[in-house]
Amino acid sequence: MDSKILLQKKLGFTDFKPGQREIVEDVGKKRDVVALLPTGGGKSLCYQLSGYLLEGPVLIVSPLLSLMEDQVQQMKSMGEKSVIAINSFLSFQEKEKLLHADFSRYKFIFISPEMLQVKRWLSKLQALPIGLFVVDEAHCVSQWGHDFRTDYLKLGDVRDKLGKPPCLALTATATDSVLLDIKKYLHLERAFEHIYSIDRPNIAYKVEHIGSNREKRERLHDLVKLFRGPGIIYFSSRTKAEQICQYLEEQGVERIAFYHAGLPQEQRILIQQQFLLGQLDVICCTSAFGMGINKSDVRYVIHYHQPTQLESYVQEIGRAGRDGGKSIAVLLKSDEDIMLPQLIIDQELPDHIFVSTVLTEMVSRWNEVKSLTDEMLTDLELRFPASETHWRYLAYQLSTFTAKNGPLSVMNLELCVSFLQKQIQARTSAKQEKLRFFHNWTLEADCRRRGILAYFGEVPGSPIRNCCDYCGIVMEEYSIHEEKRKSITGDAPSWKQLLAKLLVQED
Repeated sequence: MDSKILLQKKLGFTDFKPGQREIVEDVGKKRDVVALLPTGGGKSLCYQLSGYLLEGPVLIVSPLLSLMEDQVQQMKSMGEKSVIAINSFLSFQEKEKLLHADFSRYKFIFISPEMLQVKRWLSKLQALPIGLFVVDEAHCVSQWGHDFRTDYLKLGDVRDKLGKPPCLALTATATDSVLLDIKKYLHLERAFEHIYSIDRPNIAYKVEHIGSNREKRERLHDLVKLFRGPGIIYFSSRTKAEQICQYLEEQGVERIAFYHAGLPQEQRILIQQQFLLGQLDVICCTSAFGMGINKSDVRYVIHYHQPTQLESYVQEIGRAGRDGGKSIAVLLKSDEDIMLPQLIIDQELPDHIFVSTVLTEMVSRWNEVKSLTDEMLTDLELRFPASETHWRYLAYQLSTFTAKNGPLSVMNLELCVSFLQKQIQARTSAKQEKLRFFHNWTLEADCRRRGILAYFGEVPGSPIRNCCDYCGIVMEEYSIHEEKRKSITGDAPSWKQLLAKLLVQED
């Protein structure tokens, strides 16, 4: 069936967004495809429609539980019932029930990369004739990307074990080096590439430099009261997201909530649904919120804290204006917070002392170690508390080392510690370089849009109205007062337009 006819029949759309048709038709020919579409470019449609063109179930690997649940609910609301999500939201009883269920009745199977490392789930999926292997947010596969996940590096091997079905790798932000990593780690030897501009002309960029955090808090309140919503405010700290949410509520801001990964799952799902349904207007959140959230009418995104790199920033501001409507992104940068991004980078990976201590303990307890098992991890976590990210990174690098050098033992302990330290230093140095670039971008007296596009290897097109604070922004056009004025006047024509109309009529 023609892809455009199928588009209307299955999804109710009359036409494709730029790039979608070409991607779908290549995947429909069972080709491996790497696709970069801007935020709001309709990546989910690409795998949904491709799935209808291909026989067999579609397996979609998704990095965030909220993103997965959002996609599942959207598909069900559009009439697609043969869809399921496999992630940690499921209770033990639900997982056990699913492990004995007939998966052949599901057309779309969403799963987290971590669950694919569980042998029972992988065996269950191996029994299926997977028609398409989708990797959403594929930039997570790259150690140089902004949202690196160690379990993404294993997806190429997982795909091989599933019979090497056609692969569709999707992302909204990727440099050339990240695109190379995507193809390398997903084992895509002859992938067809569909790379489109990351530019979002309907989003204006603004950076405001503020002296103190007190002034920044007050400026945030002014902007929230000024802008027409809905809006998202990003923080690098869970505590600060909660504190500022409370402050804004005390200042009279209504229909507002905070969101971060530390909240119970049920509460996160509730807040997400309330925002999608228009019951909340403002979300104070960490980066845990927003990836893939399909709310088309977000009018502004404010960053209370600067992210560590430009890729993260572009991904997060991309939540705004997905309907093509006029939107604005504001970064508030205070002198008091200038060291926060560096602190985040320093804490992202385990330090030398932690690595050395844990590896020494492993050798002393188990003599030889091929990999970090769940039993070992449980035992070590009690003795050496650390974040899940630290433990996953350590487990991945240990398995990489032992694959080349044999089991970890007293004989190669020093070599292993040195190996991990070099890996950590390389990633930290790359992150620091990205932070320096982003910091300079916030300071330079030049077009913000031009700087972003240059970073991703693009050249800007024609001049854009309301481009950025350097080129000029008419702030009133993003104001709630402007929206009210238009609703009252019906966006009445100016006296000049009326005069011109009268002159035409007289002629």
